[in-house]
Amino acid sequence: MATPDDGIPIVDPEIHRLLAEFQAETRPLEALQENLNSLRGRGEAANGEVEVEVLPSGALSGLKIHPRALRLGSEALAEAVLAAANNAATDAARQMSDMMVGGLSPFAEEARRFSREQG
Repeated sequence: MATPDDGIPIVDPEIHRLLAEFQAETRPLEALQENLNSLRGRGEAANGEVEVEVLPSGALSGLKIHPRALRLGSEALAEAVLAAANNAATDAARQMSDMMVGGLSPFAEEARRFSREQG
């Protein structure tokens, strides 16, 4: 028998059915949230000598500067880090967009139906 989080058994079969239906409908959203939490954008610059990884927020989560990149000089190295960070942010945004389209598509028809009913 199903129980809500507080451990009280659900006796009414209709409530049990509705709860199971709700849980099934929210599984794609839970999966989307998990995928978004693990998302990392990656970018590089200076012929791969500078590599950056960012979180979905755009915050840096990793930076690799290969020894050859140090020959670029401070200004060029700074520009390469910024370029790699921008590339990583673009990659993260693309991944998020792809995930949102895929993750929300199960709800698109329901939203269209609701919109038609309201309009």
